[in-house]
Amino acid sequence: MSKNVLVLVFHPDLEGASRINRALAHAAADTPGVTVRDEYALYPDLRIDVTAEQDALIRADRVVWQFPVYWYSSPALLKQWEDEVLALGWAYGEGGGRLEGKELMCAVTAGSTSDRYTAEGDHGHTMGEVLVPMEITAKYVGMPWIKPFAVYDTFNLTDEQVARAARDYAQAITA
Repeated sequence: MSKNVLVLVFHPDLEGASRINRALAHAAADTPGVTVRDEYALYPDLRIDVTAEQDALIRADRVVWQFPVYWYSSPALLKQWEDEVLALGWAYGEGGGRLEGKELMCAVTAGSTSDRYTAEGDHGHTMGEVLVPMEITAKYVGMPWIKPFAVYDTFNLTDEQVARAARDYAQAITA
């Protein structure tokens, strides 16, 4: 059975400043069974169409939150999206549970090298530890958590490395 994958990209300048997130999003969009939504392009005024987002979620088997890691967290629109879209009575609580069984995966990019995201590294934590709040959110709304996809050292990647990361990403989100 093939999965319907919904990739929600949260990058404030996807088509401008982000070479790696743009490449990942384009690779995802070119993958059968994958729908990509550029959330900052959809909501430049930061007014999220909650119904449209919930409708997109309902059609998905797997949801991917793609974003650059900003100060060990996500861009602001993803947090706002969580607050508004994952509503009481829809995603959780009485009358909720509409996301139960749908998988959640994070796809993140980081300017730091992977060795800095270790207990011994400069950040003192792994990327998995940085993403724990999102993992807890998945569990809370009944979504199985899928191992995150991460690309590190993004400012120093060659074109070949970007292309390889994009190919790997397209495979990872549909595996």
